[in-house]
Amino acid sequence: MTRILQGAAAALTLAIAAAALAADPPAVGSPAPAFKLEDQAGKTHALSDYKGKWVVLYFYPKDNTPGCTTQACEFRDNIFAYRELGATILGVSVDDVASHKAFSEQHSLPFPILADSDKSVTTAYGTLKEYVGIAKMARRDTFIIDPEGRIAKHYKDVKPAGHSEVVLADLKQLVAQAAKKT
Repeated sequence: MTRILQGAAAALTLAIAAAALAADPPAVGSPAPAFKLEDQAGKTHALSDYKGKWVVLYFYPKDNTPGCTTQACEFRDNIFAYRELGATILGVSVDDVASHKAFSEQHSLPFPILADSDKSVTTAYGTLKEYVGIAKMARRDTFIIDPEGRIAKHYKDVKPAGHSEVVLADLKQLVAQAAKKT
């Protein structure tokens, strides 16, 4: 019984530490943190490259894991609908360029997967999380960034299956609202 209580206490301590690790994500309406990262082909992407466009910036824990593969493939399968709305999809994890290259090729991903190996962007977006007390990776969060570079929507700790459809529906509404304002 004592071992069970010790195990539960250790798990609780790890959960509290993981929660404390991630900084607060940027608030809806605030400027999106700037970044400059390499994609799976070694090309550098900066948020400023996408000024004037909608950006779906999604963070995920690890290449070639079941949930991350599901999420990436659903964004892939909806790529034409996102493009019709003038949106760019950018994936981010703390894996390196070589890992992203293999992941992207294996699943025919038609969008950049950005390598945040030093975890600076993941930290700036408040998505860095410690898993099982040993690995710091991105939490599965998605941000829609408007053409002015502001956070339009934030999805925290999402479930991968069906997430792309939810983001796409919200993006359609945001694009329509923005069109009414002009």
